[in-house]
Order: sequence, then structure tokens, then C-alpha cells
Amino acid sequence: MTLPTTTIPGGAASTTPRRSTASPGASTLPTSRRSDRSRWGTTLLLILCAVTVILPFYVTVSMAFKSGEQAVEGEAFAWPAPFSLEGFATAWELTDFPRAFTISILITLATVIGTILLSAMASYAISRNWEKRAYRWAFYYLLAAMFLPFPVLALSQVKLTGMVELANPVGVALLHIMFQISFSTLLFTAFLRSLPAELEESARMDGASTAGAFWRIVFPLMAPMSATVGIFAFLKSWNDFMMPSLIIADPTLQTLPVIQEIFQTQFSNNYHVSFASYLMAMAPAIIAYVISQRWVLSGLTQGAVK
Repeated sequence: MTLPTTTIPGGAASTTPRRSTASPGASTLPTSRRSDRSRWGTTLLLILCAVTVILPFYVTVSMAFKSGEQAVEGEAFAWPAPFSLEGFATAWELTDFPRAFTISILITLATVIGTILLSAMASYAISRNWEKRAYRWAFYYLLAAMFLPFPVLALSQVKLTGMVELANPVGVALLHIMFQISFSTLLFTAFLRSLPAELEESARMDGASTAGAFWRIVFPLMAPMSATVGIFAFLKSWNDFMMPSLIIADPTLQTLPVIQEIFQTQFSNNYHVSFASYLMAMAPAIIAYVISQRWVLSGLTQGAVK
């Protein structure tokens, strides 16, 4: 049997077997136990967080499908028996759902499209001219705007939109775009600075202009991040209550979240109607996320890694 040898500098090879200084099982066992405890703690925390979301959603669904008599019994966790669509029909009429839904979806779509286009173009200009001081200061200026919430600027915004005849859904969409540009430009810029410039250079060698290289080469590559920016803009605009309630002067042009305020005041005792209305208003956001969640996660991952 041949023993392993070690070479001594300037001397002969030694046949002394190497001794391991680590005692097997002495240090790995406590580490494994701490790791198991950490995993169990994280799992329990995640379960608790999931319950805080799933439980209110279950109550919303069960109350929405109850009749008026079942809703006033006060058993929020009881399953509806039988199922009733009475709440949905009443909520449809009280909120004038088709009109309010159309106004909300138009404002939201304008916000999503405007945010993606303007933020993508601004980010492209900043990322490709980062060495120039003016573009860096423009980027820092947009970042600073993230720390200015709408309630701080509400009074001046209401005054200005009234002066320029924008106290309507168009003005709300423009303000939504303006408040979303800062965060969206931050995401797009981080993504674009990781894209190789050789792709654009090859397009320019084929005769493409700066705009042509952006629309034909760069913008399609930004699809995952565009989905991420789009879903953030969608949720922010669709669920917004404060800005439409302060900006839009005509009550017949109000958005769906503002119309639903009647269930907190005038019809506060009609629980099944209010929950049915909330469920109908929640549906577009859930559908949008289910459709785009694959690209949203992809965009977040790429932006974080690169």
C-alpha cells in the first residue's frame, strides 16, 4: 500500500499521512440545525403573510356571492348557500359600471403606454450619453422627483390643471405619467446600461439612424422590462383614488375607485353589494398580472442581475 506523499521544499518527499484538523460532524451538525430552524422560521413567516392576503380575499368572494339576507347575518366566513348574483346586479347599476370602467381603463391604458414610451426614450438617451454631465444631472433630477409624493403637490396641481383646462381624465392621465417616469426611468436605465453597444453599432453600420437603432434593435430587447414598468404603472393608475377625486371636476367623469366611495357612505350597510363591486374592480388588475407575470419576473431578475 502506497502512502500519499508531500514534497518538502528543498528536501525529500515525506511519507507522513496528512491529518485533518476538522472533526467530522462536530461543526456541521449545529450549522445544519441552525439552517433547518431558519428555513422553518421563514416558512412559517411566509405562511402567515399568505394567510393575511388569502383570508380577506376569501371573505370578499364569499360576501360578494351572498344574498342580502345572508350578508346581514354577519357570518363573514360562511360559504354562500345558495349563490346569488344580486350584489353584482345592484353594484352594476349603482356605480354605472360600464361608464366608470371605460373611463378608468382609458386613463390606465394612456398611463401605461405613455410611461413606457417616454421612460424608454429618456433612459436610452441617458444611458448612451452617461459620460456627459447634462444627462447625468437629468437622471439625478428624475431620481429626486421620486421623493415628492402627490399629496405634497396636490394643491398646486389642482390649481394648475384647472387653469389649463385639464381638470378631467386627460389631466389625470398626464399626471400619472409624470409621477411614474422617475421610477420607470430608473428601471430602464439600469437595464439599458447592461445591453452591449455592439448591437446598435452593427445597425448603424447598415445605415440605421439613432431613432432607427432604438426602435428596431433596442426597444424590442426591452420587452421584459417594459412589462415590469407597465404592470407597475397599471396598478398605480387603476387603484388610484386621491388624484382623480381632486383633479376631475365633473362627477360624471369620475373613475371607478372614486365612484365606489358610495359604499363607504351612502350604502355602507349593503355588504354584499360593496364586496361585489370591489371584486369587479379588482378583476382587471388580477387578469393583467396573470397575463404579464412571466415577463414581470423576468424583467425584475434581469434588471437585478445585470
